[in-house]
This record gives sequence, structure tokens and C-alpha cells, in this order.
Amino acid sequence: MAAVQWTDSRVEVAGATLHLSRAGEGKPVLVLHHETGTLDRLPFYEALASRFDVLLPHHPGYSRSPRPDWMRSVRDVAVVYRGLLSELQVRDVALVGLGFGGWIAAEMASMAPADVSRLVLVGPMGIKPSQGDILDLAITGYIDYARAGFHDQKAFDRVYGAEPSTDQLEMWDICREMSFRIAWKPYMYSQTLPHLLAAVRAPALVVWGEDDRIVPSSAAKRYLEALPNARLQTIAGCGHCVDMEQPDTLAKLIIDFIGRE
Repeated sequence: MAAVQWTDSRVEVAGATLHLSRAGEGKPVLVLHHETGTLDRLPFYEALASRFDVLLPHHPGYSRSPRPDWMRSVRDVAVVYRGLLSELQVRDVALVGLGFGGWIAAEMASMAPADVSRLVLVGPMGIKPSQGDILDLAITGYIDYARAGFHDQKAFDRVYGAEPSTDQLEMWDICREMSFRIAWKPYMYSQTLPHLLAAVRAPALVVWGEDDRIVPSSAAKRYLEALPNARLQTIAGCGHCVDMEQPDTLAKLIIDFIGRE
């Protein structure tokens, strides 16, 4: 596989400054990261960029995108990303949402159903589970929360190190604070989203780690009920962070799904 060449830029959209990484060519794919922020050049991103034109923004107030003081909801983030696609003149995009990013992707799809070619939601927040609760950041230390995303703690160590750096700890704390600003009441789900998703006609792939301890698997059933054209894929021996724990498995699923005409 040839080395992927990434470019990094800052894009102004609706009063927000977004850090954007982009690489690859082909069908446009917008990848929306977890509530814990994102590292650069993860193997999962590299694999997708070897096949598609991958756009990877850092959410407003997360990782390398500064916090807009006015932002107060996840739907605000979705509107900003709709503005980003308009600014970049990207249409007919495939959305890949990871955890919290899955919620944002679902909101985006509900806003412009005709402008989504495929929708991939990996352990998404956004809908209240019928059984169990989404793990609460407020009562879980941010290191414990990040570790809870992995079935195999050796996979966590490979990504973050056995002892995460001070910079990483600070970033998790900043991300957690932004999550409280925009996703606190109700915590990590929308009361309207299940109804709004009925307008989405794009084929949807819902992916769940078999050992997801962040978002109960009962939320998967609710997404399947809400989306008119969705199917579920469960990944064995994997936690919430499928993209980091089993990047090759997830990338192949998505490449096959988006690549189908």
C-alpha cells in the first residue's frame, strides 16, 4: 500500500474554526471521531484514505479545534459540518461516525437525507438505549473512561501507551468539558433524533463491538428501528472503540459497504 499523504488546514465555518485533515482520492468520506477526541494518522484513517477522499475534522472544542463559546448542542456541531461540506463543495458524501461522532453523523443525515451516499455508525450515541445507560463521563475518571472503550487493554496500550502522556490527559479533560456543554441534558442522546431519522433513505451500516461498555447494545436495535435501510454488524472480541481496537476489520467492512454501487 502506497503511503498516504495528509494535508492539514484550518477552516472557518459559522463562527467556528475547524482543524481539518484530508487525504486520498475517490468517493468523499467524512469521518467523525469519538467524544475522547482523536489522534492523528491512526491506522483506521490511513486504511480508508487508501481508497477514498477522507475528510477528518476535529470537532469544535475537541482535540485541535478551538471551542466556540456559543455552541450548546450536538445539532449545532452537525450544522457546522454541513457548512464545512458546503464550503469545500463536497456533495454526495459518505458519513462515518464513531461513538459520539456517530450521533453527529446521524444528525447530519437527518438534515440533508438526499446528500448522503452511505451512513456508517459505529457504536453511536444519540439514541437512548432501551436497556442500560450510556457510560457517564461525569462519574468516570477520564483515564478509566478511555480504557472502558477497549475490550483488550493491550490494544489501549498500543494506541495511548500504558501510561498516557500529560498532554493526552489534558486533552481528555478538555474534550469531556466540551461534551458537558453540548450533550449533558439529556446525557448523550436526543429525544427527537429517532423520529427525524425516518427521512434517511441512504443505506446504513450500524457496527457494534460485542463488548461495548460505553453504549449498551440495546441502542443498536433502536437505530435499526429508526433507519429505514439499515443493517447491523457485530464485531467479536471488541469494545466501543472498534476503529482503534480492530482497525483493519472495521476498514474492510466500510470499504466494502461504501464501495458497493
